[in-house]
Amino acid sequence: MNLVTIVLNKTECLGALLNAFVKNDIKGATILDSIGMARAINEEADLKFVASLKLILNPEQEGSKTIFLIAEDDKISKISNIVNVVTGGLDRPDTGIMFCVPVSYVEGINLG
Repeated sequence: MNLVTIVLNKTECLGALLNAFVKNDIKGATILDSIGMARAINEEADLKFVASLKLILNPEQEGSKTIFLIAEDDKISKISNIVNVVTGGLDRPDTGIMFCVPVSYVEGINLG
Protein backbone atom coordinates (compact mmCIF):
# COMPACT_ATOMS: atom_id res chain seq x y z
CA MET A 1 0.00 0.00 0.00
CA ASN A 2 1.02 3.58 -0.63
CA LEU A 3 0.01 7.04 0.42
CA VAL A 4 -0.41 8.89 -2.87
CA THR A 5 -0.03 12.64 -2.52
CA ILE A 6 -0.95 14.97 -5.36
CA VAL A 7 -0.32 18.69 -5.00
CA LEU A 8 -2.51 20.13 -7.73
CA ASN A 9 -1.57 23.66 -8.73
CA LYS A 10 -3.86 23.48 -11.76
CA THR A 11 -6.92 23.53 -9.50
CA GLU A 12 -9.37 23.93 -12.39
CA CYS A 13 -8.69 20.22 -13.09
CA LEU A 14 -9.89 19.03 -9.67
CA GLY A 15 -13.45 18.11 -10.69
CA ALA A 16 -12.38 16.23 -13.82
CA LEU A 17 -9.65 14.47 -11.85
CA LEU A 18 -12.03 13.28 -9.14
CA ASN A 19 -14.57 12.15 -11.75
CA ALA A 20 -11.86 10.16 -13.55
CA PHE A 21 -10.85 8.56 -10.24
CA VAL A 22 -14.45 7.48 -9.57
CA LYS A 23 -14.84 6.06 -13.10
CA ASN A 24 -11.68 4.01 -12.55
CA ASP A 25 -12.70 2.70 -9.11
CA ILE A 26 -10.21 4.86 -7.23
CA LYS A 27 -11.89 6.10 -4.08
CA GLY A 28 -11.29 7.50 -0.66
CA ALA A 29 -9.40 10.68 -1.51
CA THR A 30 -9.11 13.53 0.96
CA ILE A 31 -8.64 17.03 -0.44
CA LEU A 32 -7.10 19.95 1.44
CA ASP A 33 -6.54 23.56 0.45
CA SER A 34 -2.82 24.31 0.40
CA ILE A 35 -0.38 27.03 -0.48
CA GLY A 36 3.16 26.79 -1.82
CA MET A 37 6.19 28.01 0.07
CA ALA A 38 7.11 30.71 -2.46
CA ARG A 39 3.65 32.26 -2.27
CA ALA A 40 3.63 32.12 1.52
CA ILE A 41 7.05 33.77 1.71
CA ASN A 42 5.96 36.54 -0.65
CA GLU A 43 2.89 37.24 1.45
CA GLU A 44 4.84 37.13 4.72
CA ALA A 45 7.63 39.34 3.41
CA ASP A 46 5.03 42.05 2.77
CA LEU A 47 5.74 42.11 -0.96
CA LYS A 48 2.16 43.08 -1.66
CA PHE A 49 2.96 44.63 -5.03
CA VAL A 50 4.63 41.46 -6.36
CA ALA A 51 1.91 39.25 -4.91
CA SER A 52 -0.86 41.41 -6.40
CA LEU A 53 0.93 41.45 -9.76
CA LYS A 54 1.01 37.64 -9.70
CA LEU A 55 -2.73 37.60 -9.00
CA ILE A 56 -3.38 39.91 -11.95
CA LEU A 57 -1.27 37.77 -14.29
CA ASN A 58 -2.61 34.45 -13.00
CA PRO A 59 -5.73 35.00 -10.85
CA GLU A 60 -6.64 31.30 -10.64
CA GLN A 61 -3.31 30.46 -9.04
CA GLU A 62 -4.26 31.56 -5.55
CA GLY A 63 -3.46 28.22 -4.00
CA SER A 64 -3.33 24.51 -4.54
CA LYS A 65 -5.35 21.45 -3.67
CA THR A 66 -3.52 18.62 -1.96
CA ILE A 67 -5.09 15.22 -2.54
CA PHE A 68 -4.26 12.25 -0.32
CA LEU A 69 -5.33 8.69 -1.00
CA ILE A 70 -4.27 5.21 0.01
CA ALA A 71 -3.77 2.88 -2.96
CA GLU A 72 -2.56 -0.62 -3.59
CA ASP A 73 0.72 -0.93 -5.50
CA ASP A 74 -1.01 -2.11 -8.69
CA LYS A 75 -3.12 1.08 -8.92
CA ILE A 76 -0.24 3.58 -8.82
CA SER A 77 0.42 3.56 -12.57
CA LYS A 78 -3.32 3.97 -13.28
CA ILE A 79 -3.50 6.94 -10.88
CA SER A 80 -0.41 8.50 -12.45
CA ASN A 81 -1.85 8.07 -15.93
CA ILE A 82 -5.17 9.64 -14.94
CA VAL A 83 -3.46 12.61 -13.29
CA ASN A 84 -1.25 13.22 -16.33
CA VAL A 85 -4.07 12.89 -18.86
CA VAL A 86 -6.45 15.16 -16.94
CA THR A 87 -3.86 17.86 -16.17
CA GLY A 88 -2.05 17.75 -19.48
CA GLY A 89 1.06 16.38 -17.76
CA LEU A 90 2.82 17.01 -14.48
CA ASP A 91 5.94 17.82 -16.46
CA ARG A 92 4.35 21.15 -17.43
CA PRO A 93 5.17 24.16 -15.23
CA ASP A 94 2.74 25.08 -12.44
CA THR A 95 0.67 21.92 -12.90
CA GLY A 96 1.54 20.01 -9.75
CA ILE A 97 3.49 17.13 -8.32
CA MET A 98 2.68 13.59 -7.28
CA PHE A 99 4.58 11.23 -5.01
CA CYS A 100 3.98 8.00 -3.11
CA VAL A 101 5.12 6.88 0.31
CA PRO A 102 4.87 3.26 1.47
CA VAL A 103 2.21 2.61 4.11
CA SER A 104 2.74 -0.33 6.46
CA TYR A 105 -0.54 -0.02 8.33
CA VAL A 106 -3.95 1.49 7.70
CA GLU A 107 -7.20 1.36 9.63
CA GLY A 108 -10.62 2.77 8.96
CA ILE A 109 -10.83 2.39 5.18
CA ASN A 110 -11.82 -0.47 2.90
CA LEU A 111 -9.56 -0.81 -0.12
CA GLY A 112 -11.52 -3.77 -1.53
